[in-house]
Amino acid sequence: MSVKELAKELYPEDLFGYAEKLTEGELKVLKHLRQEMEARIRPVLIDSYEKALLPREEILGAFAAAKIMTHPDLFVGREGSWKAGELYNAFLYLEMARFDPSVATFYTVHGGLGYNTILIGGSPEQIERFATPVRNFEAQTCFALTEPDHGSDIAGGLATTAERKGDVWVLNGEKRWIGGAKTADFIPVFARDVETKKIKCFMVKKDSPGLTVENVEHKIALRIVNNGHITLKDVEVAEADRLVNINGYGDVAKIFVRTRADVAYIAMGTAAGAFNAALRLTTTREQFGRKLGGFQLVQEKLARMQANVQAAIAYSARIAEIQESGTEEMLNSSLAKLHNSLRMRETVALAREVCGGNGITYETEVARFFTDAEAIYTYEGTHEINAMIVGRELTGIGAFI
Repeated sequence: MSVKELAKELYPEDLFGYAEKLTEGELKVLKHLRQEMEARIRPVLIDSYEKALLPREEILGAFAAAKIMTHPDLFVGREGSWKAGELYNAFLYLEMARFDPSVATFYTVHGGLGYNTILIGGSPEQIERFATPVRNFEAQTCFALTEPDHGSDIAGGLATTAERKGDVWVLNGEKRWIGGAKTADFIPVFARDVETKKIKCFMVKKDSPGLTVENVEHKIALRIVNNGHITLKDVEVAEADRLVNINGYGDVAKIFVRTRADVAYIAMGTAAGAFNAALRLTTTREQFGRKLGGFQLVQEKLARMQANVQAAIAYSARIAEIQESGTEEMLNSSLAKLHNSLRMRETVALAREVCGGNGITYETEVARFFTDAEAIYTYEGTHEINAMIVGRELTGIGAFI
């Protein structure tokens, strides 16, 4: 099978053929991932979602088996690199999110936010020590920046403190909405140096004395992702475990430039998953003696969904090219996240609509995409924050308070 044929088989919703730019090896890894997710995660997905339980071993097992971060075919021509190509990364999120947005979100916290924090913030020794088990899925990580009282204003409002005492730092404060925190083996915690007032990052090991993690309960979205409320009370971290290249919010912003694009990819995949689920139902379910997909009103909604998905893929593919070139900017990532999230929100609503009452059941799949979309719309920069980043570029006027 040629690359073009394999790309069309895997991604029929990609009408303009962006997946055809992937290598045969990249496409085979993505196909293997799909097989592993279907075999390992699908059997427990609905029960896990309904009970708000993270199927950690099944998810990590699927990722590890497919070698999505380490397969040799991903690094042809980029030997020595810690990351695969960005277009592959975009389609990796498409693959995950159209299977399940919560699974994709779990991965972006681990392999996106956490991993990029290590790569951007760590010394060569720290990268080797922390990133190796992360990419092999031998250890799980996350990303602890947001606080109970500081989300969008975290740059100036971050309240968690770090005080140096010899070769040890003492951390105090709280973090909230930290995906995967409860099960993480080590947590990158961002705290403000009490002496310099600059933001730094510390790799806090699980079970550290003074570290408490409680799950945020009663969520309507991302139910299998165990968002944590972290309390740090005199938690000690060795200077050797402070990521040496994070010394202010500007360094944190470098992480967001890359990971905000990841969330744009997740929004793309979520829209694609909802569209595919709606297409399956409307082409099999009959009402009034004909398939639902045979009605004009339904076809109009399906056409709008396809257009939204294709636009999101086009945005994502171009952003991936920019990221790969090394010329990425916050403007591009914010614009992509803003656009794809808007189109995703419309698409999941249309998908639920054409599925009727069946659209609120997990068996139809649309329900998971519909509810998870609300969290994706908000995290990694709300619509308003991303709009103000774009607006600042357009007008030259910062509208942030």
